[in-house]
Amino acid sequence: MKTTPEHNERVAKMTFGSVYPHYVNKVEKKGRTREELHQVIEWLTKFDENKIQELVTEKVTFETFFQRAELNPNAHLIKGMICGYRIEEIENPLTKQVRYLDKLVEELARGRKMEKILRSE
Repeated sequence: MKTTPEHNERVAKMTFGSVYPHYVNKVEKKGRTREELHQVIEWLTKFDENKIQELVTEKVTFETFFQRAELNPNAHLIKGMICGYRIEEIENPLTKQVRYLDKLVEELARGRKMEKILRSE
């Protein structure tokens, strides 16, 4: 399934703070912790807990969120299906980065071991 320019624009303009509570609910509902969620976000973006809260408060878009992020060099190892899209086939870099984050949160909620989520070569 290919992303459309409209889809990519919608993803770019969504605020991180509007999605973050859903991430928290998703992982906590499955018995994982907010701290584990922050560990996953920090692995992908280098944002610590304080920076995450600052970005939520600031109401940054995903576009700004990922412009400020220092993406983990192993992020390309995140593969598979998320939201009906195969991550490795997404051409728009920002949409791909957002789906990386979605995939990590999904894996955390599904109970995957942290060392598998935080990929290394």
